[in-house]
Amino acid sequence: MIEAAPITTIMRALADPTRRAVFERIANADEITVVELTRGSGVTQGAISQHLKSLKQAGLVTERPEGRNVYYRAQPEGLEPLVDWMSHYGVFWRERFANLRTLLKEIDP
Repeated sequence: MIEAAPITTIMRALADPTRRAVFERIANADEITVVELTRGSGVTQGAISQHLKSLKQAGLVTERPEGRNVYYRAQPEGLEPLVDWMSHYGVFWRERFANLRTLLKEIDP
């Protein structure tokens, strides 16, 4: 069975729409600073920092300090527990739909 703690942490991190938007901006950039993330987001720099903290704890982003700036980069392997969990249920639903298809063919040949 898949361990629940990392999946729960990842789901909680991505459940917030603002945090998800921050993650998407990071994922679409090679590297990005807090200042760049704040610009045009309508969210304060402090709020962005809190969202980054949650994303780091979930293993979804990493940081690289350079001088006065800290650069953030998406860590795609952080999504692996969630992808594994979704794959598990994908198999479950494919089997159920196949069974339903068979049943419907038996009912109405």
